[in-house]
Amino acid sequence: MTSTLWHHATRLSRMTLAVAVVVALTPWFPRETLSASNGVDLVPMVTIPAGEFLMGSSEGKGRADERPQRAVYLDAFVIDQVEVTNERYMAFVKATGHRTPPNPYGTGPLVSLAGIEHLPVVQTTWYDAKAYCTWAKKRLPTEAEWEKAARGTDGRLYPWGNQPPTATRANFDREWEDEKTLHPVGSLTGGDSPYGVKDMAGNAREWVSDWYDTEYYQDAPQRNPQGPDKKGVVRSIRGGSWHSPASDITTSARGRGGFALQTHGTGFRCARSLDNGPSH
Repeated sequence: MTSTLWHHATRLSRMTLAVAVVVALTPWFPRETLSASNGVDLVPMVTIPAGEFLMGSSEGKGRADERPQRAVYLDAFVIDQVEVTNERYMAFVKATGHRTPPNPYGTGPLVSLAGIEHLPVVQTTWYDAKAYCTWAKKRLPTEAEWEKAARGTDGRLYPWGNQPPTATRANFDREWEDEKTLHPVGSLTGGDSPYGVKDMAGNAREWVSDWYDTEYYQDAPQRNPQGPDKKGVVRSIRGGSWHSPASDITTSARGRGGFALQTHGTGFRCARSLDNGPSH
């Protein structure tokens, strides 16, 4: 195989992992009136009010990096109601010329979005996620913001409550079945969080802004935590994916990955502070 053909084959292979065939579910279409704080991408955003919530897992539950559980205060913010889709991401690529992982050797999509536009974009690196949110005049949520948006203030195990996950609540614990494994965003109506945020358990796991540190919760701030001060080599990831077991899609479960990590189960959503713009 020539070098040119090899690069072309590699490109097509990566695109195949990044997009998916629509499954037999009803696509979710956004309501543009949910919040006046939508970004330039017009994704509806949900307001998460200021106040305390329980973050992490109590003793004997969850994993060590989720403990100790503690009360954390957050200022009010808004967060995307759904994960960023292929359609939204490709609009960003076309507007900015960003080098997107589904087409790592070029500057835009090479395939039609027909039939896959409402699926979450995956194979995005942390840098890609950050770049998109910046373009949309937003930012990545912090770990604490993500968790509050997912669980509310009552310390629930899953976004919908403490009941076990089912096929109507979350896309999880599946084997890869070509590209149809992903679900259209917002199509599982039984899995909404207390605030109405969708798909925060399974489907695509999500990048957040924080550096990851196994022991961060031991002495983390209890007011608007931003993650560890020290820089490392990995960022935090939340929510689990279509492949994750039930234990990995809880509201407190923490994941991690290197900046350049690309998987066919990792995407993102954006957030915004209400009082002081996209960044803290």
